[in-house]
Amino acid sequence: MNIALWLERLGKSSPELLAVAHGTRALWTYGELATHVSQIARGLIEQHRLAPGDRVAIIAKNCPEIIEILYGIWAAGLVAVPCNAKLHGAEFGYILEQSGSRLAFVSADLLGTVAPFAPGNVESLVTIGSADYVRLLEADPLPCMPRRPDDLAWLFYTSGTTGKPKGAMLTHRNLSVMAHAYAAEVEPIVPGDAILHAAPMTHGSGLYIIPHIMRGATNVVPESGAFEAEEIFQLSEYWRRMSMFAAPTMVKRMTACPRDFDVTSLRTITYGGGPMYVEDARTAFDRFGPRLAQIFGQGESPMTITCLPKHVIADSAHPRWLDRLASVGMPFACIDLRIVDAEGRPCPVGETGEIVCRGPVVMAGYWNNAEASARTLNNGWLQTGDMGALDDQGYLTLKDRSKDMIISGGTNIYPREIEEVLQAHPAVVEVSVIGRKDPEWGEIVVAYVVGDVQPAELDRLCLERIARFKRPKDYVFVPSLPKNNYGKILKTELRELDRQRVQQLANASS
Repeated sequence: MNIALWLERLGKSSPELLAVAHGTRALWTYGELATHVSQIARGLIEQHRLAPGDRVAIIAKNCPEIIEILYGIWAAGLVAVPCNAKLHGAEFGYILEQSGSRLAFVSADLLGTVAPFAPGNVESLVTIGSADYVRLLEADPLPCMPRRPDDLAWLFYTSGTTGKPKGAMLTHRNLSVMAHAYAAEVEPIVPGDAILHAAPMTHGSGLYIIPHIMRGATNVVPESGAFEAEEIFQLSEYWRRMSMFAAPTMVKRMTACPRDFDVTSLRTITYGGGPMYVEDARTAFDRFGPRLAQIFGQGESPMTITCLPKHVIADSAHPRWLDRLASVGMPFACIDLRIVDAEGRPCPVGETGEIVCRGPVVMAGYWNNAEASARTLNNGWLQTGDMGALDDQGYLTLKDRSKDMIISGGTNIYPREIEEVLQAHPAVVEVSVIGRKDPEWGEIVVAYVVGDVQPAELDRLCLERIARFKRPKDYVFVPSLPKNNYGKILKTELRELDRQRVQQLANASS
């Protein structure tokens, strides 16, 4: 059940189909890509003496070579360890050591960052495009190595917002089910379709390489190697029926981009990886029309917990459209999902609790971390750490991470509800709501805001839309919010900054 077999088969049955493009330039057909992959596989086994199950890291910004490297690793029966290219050298070193990677593919621009921190278990750093890399592509082709469904394929390292990142163990079965779920419930794929990788290929967008290879589509890597709204629109007009995965912040930037383009050239914008506020979703819908889909997932259940498909988002005449737009949809067919209380008991419809799920897409556990695995996987149920509620039609609405919930005067307050209201103000660029310790209330609500707006205006907005006790007691205006390398707001860091700010104010007044 090696997922690289899908590519090997297409290389034989449809060698003329275009597999990879760089910008507007056609790069490799499926026949050529399958040959490259089989050569890399043999080179890893014979030139570098790697054995099935060994880990191989990939440290690179988006580039076409990531695709042939990933599949070369899998074809050889090895385990891929893709790393976010924006990490610090010490963070690369930690992942390389914790994963026990024996070899790492590194782009030339990152070699100086990685090399000083490479641990002793890394026997080779292969620079992408170097003579060592070319030597792999000169090896004789190797048929795809057999793999069992439960053999590891990808160590997906979490973003590490609270402590060291953990390696979610994703098997060939996990990735196969994920690919089929995408093609069945997010959007069907046929040869000639294209997907653009403007988000990191070592993270969410990279996972979507798999269903598009499975169906014989074209993987397009932008020449910039990054997210540029104007380049995306230009490429969408060149590669008709083009889809992409985007974080909500990317969708917001695309929506605001003034460039005029033929919107019908876009097939789907699938967004996820963070909260999409209703006001932003409405604005994006006004610009892009029925081309938006939303997924909710985690590295531990890759891209596959719930889906809000295009036809639901497009049904703006539905009486509950705004409620559905505020949700993350319904569970994928391959997932069991529950909302549970602190004791693990199922919650009634409409009541907020922790989201737990199980199914063949849920990870096998965390690499070399039995304690975290036992804490997160409870009798096969993934404890997501996200709070949410199911409505009477089965739609899931996210509230917040459990650790971000504010308890004020004994009442639970969910920051996202307040953020949704504040984000509706046209002058608010970004906002993040946190709890601040308070001797009387336990915690009070504090809003950190990026934008040019008066607190009184935000107060009025809150009083119009939510209960008075949820209204922020303090507004702090900042030029930017702290984020991790995936663009997620770091509330842990924001709470620490707020603690320091309160202490400084107290010292100044004493």
